[in-house]
Amino acid sequence: MAARAVTRAVSAGRHEVRIRRPDKPLFPDGTTKADLAGYYERVAGTMLPHLAGRPLNLERYPDGIDGERIVQQRAGRYFPDWIRRVAVSREEAGQVEHVVAEEPATLVYLAGQACITLHPWLSRADRLDRPDRMVIDLDPADQPDTPTSPDDLRQVASGLGELLRDLGLLPFVMTTGSRGYHLVVPLRRGAGFETVRGFTRDVARVAVARDPRRLTIEQRKAARHGRIYLDVQRNAYAHTSVAPYAVRARTGAPVATPLTWEELADPAIRPDGWTLRSLPDRLERTGDPWRDIHAHAHPLGPARHRLDALLTDI
Repeated sequence: MAARAVTRAVSAGRHEVRIRRPDKPLFPDGTTKADLAGYYERVAGTMLPHLAGRPLNLERYPDGIDGERIVQQRAGRYFPDWIRRVAVSREEAGQVEHVVAEEPATLVYLAGQACITLHPWLSRADRLDRPDRMVIDLDPADQPDTPTSPDDLRQVASGLGELLRDLGLLPFVMTTGSRGYHLVVPLRRGAGFETVRGFTRDVARVAVARDPRRLTIEQRKAARHGRIYLDVQRNAYAHTSVAPYAVRARTGAPVATPLTWEELADPAIRPDGWTLRSLPDRLERTGDPWRDIHAHAHPLGPARHRLDALLTDI
């Protein structure tokens, strides 16, 4: 019944959003545009605080996930006037008008445009050059002969979280809905992107020095030799990271899911363990583990001093 209601229209807040071709399958299991829109409407209250004020890149699949992938930065000229936009200066020249999602109707409308995954900036529209989130992406090895074990991946994420806490920061952990985990650290908006990325790169250097058998910062896959790659490249102006609670364009429609650190230790937890169908029930049971993430933002300066002391030992 819910899917049929979406085929006519979705009343989301102040707006009625019509979904064109709502029964079009976007996933091989038959999950449709209407299902995607219904999911985003249901989780909007939890998801939107993590998107507020952030320019978005839109990952669209007009012909489903087996078809062409379109990464759209610019808001469509045909998008409704009530969808907020922000003009962003490019580093080279000119401007791009990005979508900013601030109400449920925006998420529903974008789902109707076959936007499966949202990728927000790590900064907000009012201070685009000052990030308030820092991200480390744990990318497991994908060689068939040396795959990363789930236990190793969890242990590495836990150890990296402990390192960040030792520096005086408070990290949060999230499944990517794909193969790995993201560690996200809320920051006060004092340092620029170059400073934040340099700091994150040095955190990764310390982590690799402590666990060289399992970790690497080698960007080239051929040089990783079965180790987990600590990717810090997202910490840059105009770069993005997958949004909490975003659906991923993978079989089964898995969802990027914030966790508690206690959950991370559970062997039953998998990076793609929650899906478009199971995530809303999880939220109803447990709520959002990241609900107060912004209350734990810290300046980078004191952490930088502690990190410098650790760097002298490697």
